[in-house]
Amino acid sequence: MGNSSKLALALVGLVLGGSLVACGDGREGAESAAKQLASAVSALDVGSVAFEGKDSGAANDQLKEIFKGLDPARPAVESGQLTLESDKATVPLNYRWKIGSEEWKYTTFAEFKKSGDKWLTVWNPATLVPELAEGELVGSATHSPSRADILGAGGVPLVTYRPVVNVGIDKPALGGADAADSATKLAQLVGVDPAAYGQQVAAAGPEAFVAAITLRDEGRTITDAQIGEIPGARAIRDFLPLAPNRTFARALLGTAAEANAEQIEKSNGALKAGDTTGTGGLQQQYDAQLRGSDGIQVFAEKAGLTAAEKQALPNAGRRVLFQTEIKEGTPLKTTLDPKLQQLAEDVLGKVGPASAIVALRPSSGAVLAAASGPGSNGYDTAMLGQYAPGSIFKMVDSLAMFRNGMTPDSKVDCPPTLTVDGRTFKNAEGYPESSLGSVTLRDAFAHSCNTAFINARDTVTQTQLESAATSLGVAVEAPALGAAAFLGSVPGDAEGTEHAASMIGQGKVLLSPLAAAVMAGSVAKGAPVAAQLVLNPNEGASPPDAQGAAPTGTATAGTSPAAPASGDATPAAPAPATAVEKPVTAAEAAALADMMRAVVTSGHAGFLASVPGEPVGAKTGTAEFGNDTPPKTHAWIVAVHGDLAVAVFVEDGGLGATTSGPLLKEFLTRAG
Repeated sequence: MGNSSKLALALVGLVLGGSLVACGDGREGAESAAKQLASAVSALDVGSVAFEGKDSGAANDQLKEIFKGLDPARPAVESGQLTLESDKATVPLNYRWKIGSEEWKYTTFAEFKKSGDKWLTVWNPATLVPELAEGELVGSATHSPSRADILGAGGVPLVTYRPVVNVGIDKPALGGADAADSATKLAQLVGVDPAAYGQQVAAAGPEAFVAAITLRDEGRTITDAQIGEIPGARAIRDFLPLAPNRTFARALLGTAAEANAEQIEKSNGALKAGDTTGTGGLQQQYDAQLRGSDGIQVFAEKAGLTAAEKQALPNAGRRVLFQTEIKEGTPLKTTLDPKLQQLAEDVLGKVGPASAIVALRPSSGAVLAAASGPGSNGYDTAMLGQYAPGSIFKMVDSLAMFRNGMTPDSKVDCPPTLTVDGRTFKNAEGYPESSLGSVTLRDAFAHSCNTAFINARDTVTQTQLESAATSLGVAVEAPALGAAAFLGSVPGDAEGTEHAASMIGQGKVLLSPLAAAVMAGSVAKGAPVAAQLVLNPNEGASPPDAQGAAPTGTATAGTSPAAPASGDATPAAPAPATAVEKPVTAAEAAALADMMRAVVTSGHAGFLASVPGEPVGAKTGTAEFGNDTPPKTHAWIVAVHGDLAVAVFVEDGGLGATTSGPLLKEFLTRAG
């Protein structure tokens, strides 16, 4: 190759080399530095970022101090399109913070300078928050709404804020008194464990108030004077969302109190320390609706201001950066009648076993009372209990028999005993001999002849029983109820002794007291009753599961989580029907009402004849459960009295007429 050719190639190489150098203007390095900064700020840790004129450790400490007031929130930061001018670069940083249920978004600009072959970040607090100056910190203030009320019929507050006193030891007020001695005396006064409370007081800091108990202010027997006699003891007044008394509809309504650590952890950020939240019942199911949402203000303020200095400045020296508006909770409207609910609880107050009274208005389906007795130990027996209904289920049998052509005057055979596939069935002890043999269906119903109804098994199929049950509004979904409940289950397939047992409300047939009241109410209405408890269930609530049923852990027949009963475990209830395919007709209901009235006029519920007002129709039921000899029994009675349907249940209660009957009579008489 000639010298001229070599010279030409050298010149081309020089030009190309110069072009490559010119293209390496540092943009890639600046962009990398910007991305590193965005990632570091997202983690609130800029210790690995190189700054111009500021130590990385000092910058990291300052950043953490600036954002300490937003802890535990973290921003999501992304770098934008870089602008390059020689050895300087500017990059927008796009911030997103999750503040309560809303998002705080803003953009700042970060500056970079090239030093040798490295790009350094220029420290500036305004890179973190717009217009943030040196010496300013970012803080937040939360304003929580009051919890909304739970209302009863006519808008009467059932759960509302009521005055309480928090009784405890205020350690700064002890003076020279012995903390352990004061703790022991106070614990003995208010009835809490002295040893446990003494440990709490000892473990608390010197400035702590250690609560021993919270008492309703109204009607309390422990006076301020008694508390004041103990050194360091104080009664601090407050307000809490409470029902009229401690036991009022407690299993149904649930409770509301300060959220514990477990509730906060499981809330996915919805709850924080100090929040009031619901536990159990409607308080938990409708917690979001009742609680509302906090109003949160994010602000910048100069560090180190005293309380007096803040007071002298506009808005306490705070510059508002972002805020979410407070959203008040929505009151939960229910159909509960406070007088009838309290009456039901008073009637059950003397009952030892698990028990329930449910009263509803057939014309509207409104649940007026759903009381679970003290023996239920906090379990919602009224709404969630799953129990064999015994002879109250003969209302379903009778409807199925009507549909096969029978009437209340049709003749049926009522022998003393009846054997099906080797199992002997009999009537209840004391069954009148005058109602044995060939009797009317009305008479068999009035005296509850088991053998007569089991005899009908050859003409009434299990499928017809299931259909008749749904016709009376039970074993179906309850979309209008608005609360967790069990509306009953009736298997569609059963043969032999299982089918015979179904005819007398045993075997795998299950009802709750609520379902029993619905069944009676459907007779009074002349159409299936759709029970309703919550009137505004779609304003922020978590819906109950498929049949308005209980969450996991629902009791099986004859049992509750609080008080398990003996006996074989009951298989899971079949899925309920989604709709009533063949509703009870007015004529069918009138025939059932005729027979329910006969239970009072000629059967074994004659004690209800003296109830004032409109005539009472009823049906008693006794269902065996467990493996004892003789077996234990559930005691049932249902009744209709004008536009009122009532079910009374006692878990281990002997006969329906003799145990639940007097409770029903007292309730109806006092209800007026």
